[in-house]
Amino acid sequence: MAKDTAAFAEMARRMETGKGFIAALDQSGGSTPKALRLYGIEEDQYDGEEEMFALIHEMRARIVTAPDFTAEKVLGAILFERTMRGEIEGKPVADLLWNDRGIVPFLKVDKGLAETENGAQIMKPMPGLETLLGEAREFGVFGTKERSVILEANADGIQAVVDQQFEVAKMVTDAGLVPIIEPEVDIHSETKAEAEVLLRDAIYEKLGQLGDDETVMLKLTIPSEAGLYDKLADHPRVLRVVALSGGYSTDEACERLSKNSKMIASFSRALTEGLSRQQSDEEFNAALGANIDKIYRASV
Repeated sequence: MAKDTAAFAEMARRMETGKGFIAALDQSGGSTPKALRLYGIEEDQYDGEEEMFALIHEMRARIVTAPDFTAEKVLGAILFERTMRGEIEGKPVADLLWNDRGIVPFLKVDKGLAETENGAQIMKPMPGLETLLGEAREFGVFGTKERSVILEANADGIQAVVDQQFEVAKMVTDAGLVPIIEPEVDIHSETKAEAEVLLRDAIYEKLGQLGDDETVMLKLTIPSEAGLYDKLADHPRVLRVVALSGGYSTDEACERLSKNSKMIASFSRALTEGLSRQQSDEEFNAALGANIDKIYRASV
């Protein structure tokens, strides 16, 4: 999908001005067993990776086709690579999201985290990224998401994370997509507030180096100081700033987010809290609908 198409322009408009939040449905290999356990499926209930991914796809399909999972409250959805290549109701997932539901599709492209160095974890190498970005564009994906983690207020570690994130972002924008830069600050860090100030300043400096045709989104931990990231949200090169739930409960994440008027949610675990495979469709849809409404209200 080229950057000048009507669909891409409409997706960009929706991401910049729409009301709602982004659903993170991108659990990958390492986080899938935990996601399935929370959904009521233990590891001894499936045999091998293929069955595991089939079950998580079944869960995602149940979410995406739920009555409340619509553009009225959900702006976008972040997909795992296998999900993008899969189908729901006989349609490619990105196609179903955008054309049937009006929800903007994104793709998680990182391959996990490297070992901790200087209080931070940069991303592992991403061989074949350019090919994957081309494939994503063909599927009609709007943008990407790539995650690093910051564990302490170490300036060198934070700078390494930000430098790598913007290097990858350059590849994404060159491919005609919009990157969601996600340098997560661990909510349990004893120096979380200090790390967030260092991170904000490092990102702001990088934003000033972007060209007029380069646009990014930011996915950040809800800051300890409300409004800390407002200057990033106001930057002309930033399409939107979204918040990750980071391990907070749905209620606490929403309460913290509501104090940051220039951030919207991009929750994963908080979105699926209380959902179970054992629930009837009526019970499942009611629980998911309550979560969607709660996250939406915190985002607007």
